[in-house]
Amino acid sequence: MKIVLVPYDSGTLGANTGCFKAPSEIAKSLLGLCKKRGGVVLYETDEAPVISGNVDVTMNNIEASEGDIFLGGDHSITYGAVKSLKKKHGSFGLIIFDAHPDLEVSTGSVSHEDYLRSLIDEGVVNSKSVLLVGVRDASKNEKSYIKEKGVAVLYMNKWSVEPITELADTITEFANRFSAVYVSFDIDFIDPAYAPGTGHLVAGGMSPLYALYLIQRLKRMKNLRRFDLVEVNPEKDNNRMTVELGAEIIYALLSRE
Repeated sequence: MKIVLVPYDSGTLGANTGCFKAPSEIAKSLLGLCKKRGGVVLYETDEAPVISGNVDVTMNNIEASEGDIFLGGDHSITYGAVKSLKKKHGSFGLIIFDAHPDLEVSTGSVSHEDYLRSLIDEGVVNSKSVLLVGVRDASKNEKSYIKEKGVAVLYMNKWSVEPITELADTITEFANRFSAVYVSFDIDFIDPAYAPGTGHLVAGGMSPLYALYLIQRLKRMKNLRRFDLVEVNPEKDNNRMTVELGAEIIYALLSRE
């Protein structure tokens, strides 16, 4: 198992500057968890070469990086990591846990607000192969694009009335349609009461307990090929709550339990 650190935040459009520090901080906390608890699969770490402000070169470097788990950095890193997976598997499913759809119209280089729209419009990902989970802050423009392209969305207001086990079943049923699956986890999927260290705080998110249950369900899937965790910002954190939660998420993926 290889974890690739991607200390990059030039895709935040100034909204979450400082999240480049998250990969090393999460990796440090993860190492502490592994030493304390044990019971994890062996893993190694690598770092993708990034150039602050140079999106194209950075995305090419991410695309060239080999790894199973990518630690950002802002959500634009998913663009490069997904393109890399397409080279290996062709068609695949993309499941994204996020408070936002990230489907805004691009005004230039790929950013954390439009990376998914870029992947779809460029034909890297089929819109029908995308599942957005936990959305609770979508613009009119994004809602229109979702309807036009037929992107599957599990809105957060639906989650509030369904048992977590049923929702996990829905997600895994979607995933089982594909021979390969990429999962992207934006930390703002979690309610800001538990994860304050990020750029766009949106109330009404998932609890860490339920989120970790979902991770446990996802890691059982035989077709899970790549996972990323993004948008944690140590500079905006409170007593390392968000950094430690990020480490718990990765630990849950690596745990043999």
